[in-house]
Amino acid sequence: MSSLLTADLFVEDRAHEEFLKAILTRIAKQEGGQLDLHIRSARGGHGRVLQELVVYQKSVLRSPQSIPMPDLLFIAIDANCQRFTKARESIVSKVENPFRERAVIACPDPHIERWYLADPESFVQVVGIRPQLGKKKCERDWYKAMPAKAIREAGHPPTLGGVEFAKELADQMDFFRAGKTESSLRHFLDETIKRLRQMKA
Repeated sequence: MSSLLTADLFVEDRAHEEFLKAILTRIAKQEGGQLDLHIRSARGGHGRVLQELVVYQKSVLRSPQSIPMPDLLFIAIDANCQRFTKARESIVSKVENPFRERAVIACPDPHIERWYLADPESFVQVVGIRPQLGKKKCERDWYKAMPAKAIREAGHPPTLGGVEFAKELADQMDFFRAGKTESSLRHFLDETIKRLRQMKA
């Protein structure tokens, strides 16, 4: 793997953006490299990500001098209570052939907030309180409230509902523990590491 790789990132919102930027930076460093990460979509939700992904790919293929082909392409949408495989396929079906060997897909199941809470031990270290994950539910607002509630109970002002701790949580997270808790996170971590290692070959 060269020391610096270019990467484009498509995500639904700021909670995705901040957490995934931190995770990707950490993994690249662990693998002996660095990512020059460009955010291509970070607002507007699931549908907007897929729309912008389609337009982006056409633009890169038509005019690579304006938008160069990245070494890696990261795309994240919440599973939103679909099966993980179905959510993942909704992205794969939009990825054109020239991008498939560069693409890494993230589908937090059911929502990104569960990834923030995936390693309770590191959450305690960073925030100061152990979150109660409970069983998976479909209500997004319920998940969005969980990090904010834990942060408030720990005595911090929940200014961004948990997003303000994204980098610290990603940096402190034990990937093995988190992957055991959240299989969708384990898939993303494994695929990211695999792609980065392929760059070394």
